[in-house]
Amino acid sequence: MSEKKENVEEGKKRKKVWPWVLVFVLVICLFAGIHHANQPKTSEGAKDVTLEVVDSEGEKKDYEEKTDAAYLSDFMDELSKKDDFSYEAEKSDAGLYVTTVNGEEADYDKDQAYWAIYVNGDYGQYGISEQPVSDGDSFTLKYETAQ
Repeated sequence: MSEKKENVEEGKKRKKVWPWVLVFVLVICLFAGIHHANQPKTSEGAKDVTLEVVDSEGEKKDYEEKTDAAYLSDFMDELSKKDDFSYEAEKSDAGLYVTTVNGEEADYDKDQAYWAIYVNGDYGQYGISEQPVSDGDSFTLKYETAQ
């Protein structure tokens, strides 16, 4: 008899857990939907794009190209194959983090230097692998220090 009573109590406990599991799954789905809706959107087709590089001395170099690239990293890859442009990047939680442009390394651990990304004059909110490219966009990679 006690075994039957234990099984009944176990069944009641399971019935109490399922609504919480359902709520948890729904919350996860809600956050996933919000994240997806807020991701930057890419555009397809040929786009006129400009990339300006400003080095540690303030010297500027402009690159203007037509591209089908969806993201800034794709555009930078195209530039590195055609022009006198080069870059290196490391993977980070925010996507690719630019460490070197045209042979000039920005080492944050050494002197708090980094390559800032500007999009149409505004400070970028995404790494180069997350930053979408649209027709007419103007990007700047600028050597900056946090000091």
